[in-house]
Amino acid sequence: MRKETTMIRKLVLAASLLAPLAATAQELPTAPYLPLDLAVKAADAALNACVAEGHNVSVAIVARDGATKALLKADGSGPHTAGSAEGKAFTSAAMGRDTAGLAEFIATNPANDGLRDMDARMVIQAGGLPIRLGGALVGGIGVGGAPSGDIDANCAAAGLTAIGADT
Repeated sequence: MRKETTMIRKLVLAASLLAPLAATAQELPTAPYLPLDLAVKAADAALNACVAEGHNVSVAIVARDGATKALLKADGSGPHTAGSAEGKAFTSAAMGRDTAGLAEFIATNPANDGLRDMDARMVIQAGGLPIRLGGALVGGIGVGGAPSGDIDANCAAAGLTAIGADT
């Protein structure tokens, strides 16, 4: 009986000593993330920028972990555009850089061609940009379906501007 009492006292003491640490841990800031309302706002702005120029595209926003937060398809956009947009957004979030720059990097450094095969979701073509808020990488935006990757990228940039993302 005495051993059990001693053990209970030790557990109570340990719990009382650790309680302040648990309270402190709960007060620590969480990792930066991309709120859904900003994801939708960025996607809408990017889509509208392309539609205003007569381009029926799809726009995807992914979180830092690659999960799709928003996907918009313009009326009349091609069936391939959603997959392209999601792939570009995923690639930018995963690699933390624009997909046009990544494509150029691979083209000028053939030893890095294996980057194309790192993940089946990656699309290494212009039109994907990383989303940074307050300096932190929180996701990626991808646009697919315009006649050129440069146009896709410009529309993606309009989405970043709409939410005040770092450029």
